[in-house]
Amino acid sequence: MMKVAALQMVATPDLDRNLQAARRLIAQAAAGGAELVALPEYFCLMGQRDDDKLRIAEAAGDGPIQQALSDAAREHRLWVVGGTLPLRGHDGAHALNSCLVFGPDGAPAARYDKIHLFAYDNGRERYDEGRTLDAGGPTPVALQAGALRVGLSICYDLRFPELYRALMRPPCDLIVVPAAFTYTTGEKHWELLLRARAVENQCYVLAAAQGGQHANGRRTWGHSLVVDPWGEVLACQAEGEGVVMATVDPARIAEVRLQLPALAHRRL
Repeated sequence: MMKVAALQMVATPDLDRNLQAARRLIAQAAAGGAELVALPEYFCLMGQRDDDKLRIAEAAGDGPIQQALSDAAREHRLWVVGGTLPLRGHDGAHALNSCLVFGPDGAPAARYDKIHLFAYDNGRERYDEGRTLDAGGPTPVALQAGALRVGLSICYDLRFPELYRALMRPPCDLIVVPAAFTYTTGEKHWELLLRARAVENQCYVLAAAQGGQHANGRRTWGHSLVVDPWGEVLACQAEGEGVVMATVDPARIAEVRLQLPALAHRRL
């Protein structure tokens, strides 16, 4: 068994302030016995403008944000799923929205670049990530984190079940979803989609979200949570900074897959 934690934040336009908050939450989770923690999407910056992320974009393998994640993993001897941070894209006007994982020794363990770029316009709110982001390649990314096979995804990916099906060859024990869902979409779809991904893939889901009112005027839905393979929500925090913890039990995964062998029944 492994204790895991989703770290909920309300990130600001101040990089240093956000890194301090992330370090504080990682330390809190480690003190509670967590062996794997996940930060939310854009844990390092929620800027005043979409292109603010380009100002702090780092080269892969080098930069203060990546160093902070590595140092925290090494200091607390745990797996850190670093939410997302901007890595330099194909030109100065674009970045990659990247999830980096660091092992308990502080070494890089995996990198996933967000494949699906969010776009939404209801006449009052408008988002188009493609203006400042490059999409990642089509290859799903999973890693072995201790005894657990962990699949990586980011926020809007949650709406594309084919990505998660691809991550289940071979099956994952845990899927991680760092996110910054809008309040509007999160209220209707966040928990629904997370529980669906857990049920259809018969695995745990760890979702770390931004949750609250940000300095740039944006409000995120929050509700960081952990879901078990039967779709039960084991822990959740509605809004505000905090640590959401639960235990991933491989025996529970095996029990669900034995009683209802849906993964074995796949034909496509």
